[in-house]
Amino acid sequence: MFTGIVQGSFAVSSLLSENGIARIGIVLPDKLRQDLEIGASVAIDGVCLTVTAIDEDLVCFDAIDQTLKVTTLGELREGSKVNVERSFKQGVEVGGHIVSGHIDDTAKIVDIIDTDNNRTFTYKVSSAIAKYILDKGFVAVNGCSLTVARINKVADTFDICYIPETLRVTTHGDKEIGDLVNIEVDRQTQAIVDTVERILRDNPQMIKDILRG
Repeated sequence: MFTGIVQGSFAVSSLLSENGIARIGIVLPDKLRQDLEIGASVAIDGVCLTVTAIDEDLVCFDAIDQTLKVTTLGELREGSKVNVERSFKQGVEVGGHIVSGHIDDTAKIVDIIDTDNNRTFTYKVSSAIAKYILDKGFVAVNGCSLTVARINKVADTFDICYIPETLRVTTHGDKEIGDLVNIEVDRQTQAIVDTVERILRDNPQMIKDILRG
């Protein structure tokens, strides 16, 4: 589990694809390697990956073919920068929201607007995912815990406003229109929406009573 508070962005130092697996190597600073062991979980651009090797400051992860297909990790190249977060520890302040590292979909950046001291991104998602994104609700974008600024249910888009510090610490400051990002919806919101849909589907009379007022 993670909190969505990215601890830094780092370049992919090595990338080897073989037999449906991408072996991703990233040089991490001492702070992020402290007590890190093989088998530990680390979020890479929001995707929960397992540490498979540690060679001094180089930390390696394996991403299977399915992960490469449904996330942006399949687009990585040597030199690509990724957001990194170590897994959540008990007793540590949770500054974001609980994030699983299991990506629901990718979204495309369709607009970027710069204003004084912040930058607003508009993301296009599938309708299947859009129903879980609520105004002022939580969403994880490339592993960052963020608050939805505005939603457009007709267009299946939502806006996120980034402060300069977030743009500095994460890869979002380098993103451009047309880029894809990993999306993980808030699990509590997803559970509520799915439960309400199931109740209404199984109780059609309830819908009639609601419409009747």
